[in-house]
Amino acid sequence: MQHWSDCYTVEEGAVVVDVHVQPRAGRTAVVGRHGHALKLRVAAPPVDGRANDAVAELLAGLAGLKASAVAQVSGEKSRVKRFRLTGADPEVLERAIETAVEQADDRSYRRR
Repeated sequence: MQHWSDCYTVEEGAVVVDVHVQPRAGRTAVVGRHGHALKLRVAAPPVDGRANDAVAELLAGLAGLKASAVAQVSGEKSRVKRFRLTGADPEVLERAIETAVEQADDRSYRRR
């Protein structure tokens, strides 16, 4: 099992996740890591904040939070972004990331 703790920091009552986003992907998914960031693909285009909203929704679902608990901290127009997940449990988030990456790997393997 891979450790993802270098992709986020724990702050007072929140987890701040560093992400690298690929917009306009074929599907929305957590696909692994990009350096010290969680690599995400989102189907939404980077227009009018739609890709950022898709990332926030994906992270909320991963952490088991309501969308209102996820706020973008930085990187509004960049592929490299930071999101604050208020009330997120780091251990739950780690397990969810691991599961999501394994599922993405399984889908990728089946297409070959």
